[in-house]
Amino acid sequence: MSKIILVTGATGKVGSVFIKRLLADPKFNSFTVRALCHNREPEPHERIQNIHGSIEHRADVEKAMDGVTHVVHLATVKETPDQIMDVAVKGLFWLLETCRSSSSFKQFILIGGDAGIGHFVYPHPIPVTETQKHSAYPGCYALSKVLEEVMLEQYYIQYDLNGCCLRAPWIMEKDDFKYQLSFGEDVFGGPRWRDLVKSQQADEYLKTQTIPVMLDTNNQPVKRNFVHVEDLVSAILLSLDHPKAKQQLFNISMDEPIDYGEMSQYLQTSRGLPSVEIKTEYHSTWLDNTKAKLLLGWRPEFDMKKIIDSAWNYARAKDDPRNIWYPG
Repeated sequence: MSKIILVTGATGKVGSVFIKRLLADPKFNSFTVRALCHNREPEPHERIQNIHGSIEHRADVEKAMDGVTHVVHLATVKETPDQIMDVAVKGLFWLLETCRSSSSFKQFILIGGDAGIGHFVYPHPIPVTETQKHSAYPGCYALSKVLEEVMLEQYYIQYDLNGCCLRAPWIMEKDDFKYQLSFGEDVFGGPRWRDLVKSQQADEYLKTQTIPVMLDTNNQPVKRNFVHVEDLVSAILLSLDHPKAKQQLFNISMDEPIDYGEMSQYLQTSRGLPSVEIKTEYHSTWLDNTKAKLLLGWRPEFDMKKIIDSAWNYARAKDDPRNIWYPG
């Protein structure tokens, strides 16, 4: 039986990798990808259909959903108050409304984020499981992650919708991890390290490739959650039509958070890079991925050493510019 999977955010970091792997895997030969395109299109392929529009418009969603059996919802925006409610709330609402009334619909997969449970902004003295209470940190992005998860949960209750949410921490690809440690203007995401030291010192740290060691309020190295895009995509592929994924929330993260102290020691040993401790107001968190392992049979391939080495060893081709579509 042929299946059509609608992918929102199809050209983004996760969407592009997901589509490539889905189309390359013989297990999913029955799937055709439909991409809801707002600004960019995926590379042409005989099993990709492009629908232009925006999920904030009901007519565009209904057009894109025609005959769709599965949805992978990746589209999001960051700290942009003028857009975020239209995309995160209204857009998800139109998608779910169309799913529940569709005769072809089978499964909805939402990619959530640990911003909805506070990331490293709030202290979490014990491992964070899927039962953790929502606790958005200040800003509209974290709030949107809470609203997305809650809305999907309510559709389970109201309409017995078949869906699942894969909650991911900060997603790494290519040389992202290297640049999240930069004291330069090219830093990927936060903290913005050069703002935490004097400008002249930041320039010197950039020149010497000094690694920032994030300290918490007790002067201990922070443990921070990450996931590599390949591991997240593996979880999405496993979730497709998995009977134990129905109406479940899964933490999809590395087996252990990265300890900034251990990270700096490994970079000093393996690459001779110096480090400097930076005091912050952030806290260690440990996102527990046991549930995904038990129910989905998922296992992350990237540990601390592999995610570091893959970032430092990555060589960009001339046709692969470092584009940052969003800051973090």
